[in-house]
Amino acid sequence: MDAALVARVLDLAVAIQQIPAPPFGEAQRSAFIRERFQVEGLQDVSVDELGNVYGRLPGAENARPLVISAHLDTVFPYDVDLQVRREAEKIFGPGIGDNSLGLAGLFGVLWALRQKANDQPAALPGDLWLVANVGEEGLGDLRGMRAVVERFGDEPCAYLILEGMALGQVYHRALGVQRYRITVRTSGGHSWVDYGKPSAIHELAMLITQIVALPTPSQPRTSLNVGVISGGTSVNTIAAEAHLELDLRSESSTTLQTLVSQVESLAQAAIRQDVSVSLELIGQRPAGKLPSAHPLVRLAKRALQEQGLQANLSIGSTDANVRLSHGLPAICIGLTTGYGAHTTNEYINTAPLAQGLAQVMTVVEGIFTEFGATPPAHT
Repeated sequence: MDAALVARVLDLAVAIQQIPAPPFGEAQRSAFIRERFQVEGLQDVSVDELGNVYGRLPGAENARPLVISAHLDTVFPYDVDLQVRREAEKIFGPGIGDNSLGLAGLFGVLWALRQKANDQPAALPGDLWLVANVGEEGLGDLRGMRAVVERFGDEPCAYLILEGMALGQVYHRALGVQRYRITVRTSGGHSWVDYGKPSAIHELAMLITQIVALPTPSQPRTSLNVGVISGGTSVNTIAAEAHLELDLRSESSTTLQTLVSQVESLAQAAIRQDVSVSLELIGQRPAGKLPSAHPLVRLAKRALQEQGLQANLSIGSTDANVRLSHGLPAICIGLTTGYGAHTTNEYINTAPLAQGLAQVMTVVEGIFTEFGATPPAHT
């Protein structure tokens, strides 16, 4: 991969990283990507009501379109310091790998295709849609990708999801996720005068203890996490309300539903006089998969192997979940390696990016040339 093109992608990644984009706050970054799509001369550039940005690179009409997408949002709120520093072959900065580099990779694909066209002028067999989508992180619940899939329907031959890090991974299995907000309410009172009345915080704490004691099998791998707790009024007030946010995951849809039922039973059992407990579903990411023998998975493995990299077939919760849940061709792949995703110490390694971009180009070209006008049958 051309060194100047790689440097250009890295510079764009830094420019994108400097624009805050917390969940449900991606508008500024969305506008930036839209303007860049227009500058690049893409056709049908638009932004939908959620903030997803679309741009089309026209191809011939003898193949179905390919969608390449990367998510706009990060986990960081507006007030996080986005300062970037470069050290040797690393770039540090919150969100630089997840997913500023993924977004810059959309342009890397476009630039690489245009470079190659100068040497061998030939249009792609089908349209290439570049999409920057909202709602991948936190409580976004994949709302952006749901809208993208709804817009295109079954027309695309495949979806290719780009993440800045995780080079070497091929996410062809979608991890099932359900998230709940559990709220406990009581009448509350004064910590001395009304001592003995139930506290929403105490009740919630006992419920958390019961939830984290639930068995989570290692096969199929299953997890639970209480990520947020909140409530109370003051140190000398018996809390009238408290809530938690719970993340449940499993490789098996059946196991996940068993875990959900156990949590619901514990919440129901916690209800008593002067104690109410309510559950609100705040996130649901569907499970699904492509078989490891699927042509798209085999192509992704070969693309990594051609770069001298080990291909690891993986399961994850990514934007590919939506398409995979319908049994349709989609994978998520990474552009480079790094560390510290979702922390302020996040960094990417710059040296492997050339291999990562070359991998993506092999997949893009392979989808069109190998699958042709007829996409691979889905399972």
